[in-house]
Amino acid sequence: MEQDQAFVEFIVKALVDHPDDVKTERVVDEMGVLITLHLNSEDMGQVIGRMGQTAKAIRTLLRVVGAKHKARVNLKIYEPEGSHRGPRHEGGYQGGAMAQQSTESSSDAIDDFKL
Repeated sequence: MEQDQAFVEFIVKALVDHPDDVKTERVVDEMGVLITLHLNSEDMGQVIGRMGQTAKAIRTLLRVVGAKHKARVNLKIYEPEGSHRGPRHEGGYQGGAMAQQSTESSSDAIDDFKL
């Protein structure tokens, strides 16, 4: 097993509840190295993280490991059968209840002035 592949497995196994289900595949082509990560459907949220920040951090560290060996390394997270994503909020992070709450409070402030 190559260092970059072992690195991904080490990090992901430390994050998930089912480390025995973590598997990686490594493919080298003219574009560089592609590591495909397979894991338990219950662990998807832990690997992807809030707003994808954990997956982004893993990819950044993996690029550093690849740069050390003069290779372009990418990570693909395979979405297993039976996994589901939570509902997406409109307008990014401020979507949903937060945006509605701020709109209501600003209209209440205007009502206090009786304009």
